[in-house]
Parts: sequence; C-alpha cells; structure tokens
Amino acid sequence: MRHAKKNNHLGRTAAHREAMLSNMAASLLLHKRISTTLAKAKELRKYIEPLITRSKEDTTHSRRVVFSYLQNKFAVSELFREISQKVGNRPGGYTRILKTGFRKGDNAEMCIIELVDYNETYTLSDDTKKTPKTRRSRSKAKAEPQEKAPKAVVTETAKVVAPEPEVKETVAVVAEPEATEVVENVVEEVVEEVVLEPEATEPPVEEEVKE
Repeated sequence: MRHAKKNNHLGRTAAHREAMLSNMAASLLLHKRISTTLAKAKELRKYIEPLITRSKEDTTHSRRVVFSYLQNKFAVSELFREISQKVGNRPGGYTRILKTGFRKGDNAEMCIIELVDYNETYTLSDDTKKTPKTRRSRSKAKAEPQEKAPKAVVTETAKVVAPEPEVKETVAVVAEPEATEVVENVVEEVVEEVVLEPEATEPPVEEEVKE
C-alpha cells in the first residue's frame, strides 16, 4: 500500500522521470516559459525551485550540484549569471502556473509554467512594491506607548481691510398741498358756474268782461 506517498510517478520509471524533469528544467531556464500538462508542471516546480535557491550562492560547489541535476552547461550558466541576479530578493515562489484549458484527444489539463520575474504583466515595479509587514502581538502593541506626532503650529495672518465709505441716502420730501385748500377751490369754481334759474311766474288772469 502506498499510504502518504504524494509523489506523482507520471506513469514512468524512476530513470525516465528524472531525465524528463531534468530536460524540462533546462528548457524552463533557457526559455523562461514552457507549455506542458498540469501534473508535469506541479512536479517540475518541486524539482526546479530548490535549484534556483541554490544559485543565490555562486560557488563552485553550488554549480557542480546544479549541474548534476540539469546536465546542461548552458542552463547552468544562464541560471547563475542572469536568473540568480533577478530573483535574488525573492524568498521562494520563483515559478507561476497558468491553466490554459484541456488538450484535444486525451482531454489532459494543460498549463503554462513560467518564471515569475520575467513576466512584466504580473510583476510590480520597484516603486509600487509593498514593504513586508512584521507580525507583532497585540499585547505588546498596547503596552508600548504610541508617540504622538507633534502638532503643527498654524500661524494666522490678519488681513487689513480698508473701511468701506458710508453711503448716505437722501430722501426728497415733496410737500403735498393740503386737501382742504383743494376742496375749497373746486367748490368756488362750481358755484360761479351755477346760475340760478328764475322762478316760473304765472300769466295774469284777465277778468272776463261781462257784457
């Protein structure tokens, strides 16, 4: 029974499996990206990342150890000259797997495995990289007094405003004629125009003459 044995044999013998992973690792170092099945990519990631970590220490011993796995002097030179300089500040996680769908025929799940630092689309620039955060216990953070930032001294400058000239409003008072004088003048004019008509006088009655 193969309990707790997580290695994927990939349907190959041990010698065939080692040779295949060695060739795939050399191709990944030279071309920075290769396309393969998802199962092979996961095994290749476990195979190549320890080699990249060892390349950070450029010594003869490290080169000989890496060469014993890769068996390719051009891949070893590329790893120690260029790749190790570019991934020097990265603490592991040098590869990325991107799934690309399923292969026609056997419907195997395909993917692309690439070196993280050579893909500019997903890599942040040096200006936008975030500083690593350190974990601190909450009890220590509460115990340490927090230094308050000094308050900024605000100096107010008084503005001198010239007083506005006062505007005096002059109200013209129009003397209106008294109402009583107007009424008296109108009454006098009306009285002058009115002419008293003479009273009607009856004609004299002639007495009948009796003959």
